[in-house]
Amino acid sequence: MNWLPLTEIEALDKLIQSSVDQPFIVFKHSTRCSISSMVKDRLERQWRDADGGLPVYYLDLIRYRTVSDYIAVSLSVQHESPQILLIHNGACVYSVSHSAINASEITQRINAL
Repeated sequence: MNWLPLTEIEALDKLIQSSVDQPFIVFKHSTRCSISSMVKDRLERQWRDADGGLPVYYLDLIRYRTVSDYIAVSLSVQHESPQILLIHNGACVYSVSHSAINASEITQRINAL
């Protein structure tokens, strides 16, 4: 999986604005949570077979909590961890968390865009 770091609100704003042309995924991860680590590992293994072809951004919730808080407010998404968000046309069109995170389901959602 080719994780792209998401560390700044300004970068997120640009991504959201350009999501009309280029949808993207955000994986919100708590480095202090064993469940989040387990889900991340499983997603990385599954993703090899189900690559959805979109950029996937990695958000370390511990280091960049302000970015996570901004996501919750600007996209009207309840904060959860771990969490996958699919952003398209300036909005979160798919959000899933914890054990419901599944690469094939994410790929289906991408293909439906």
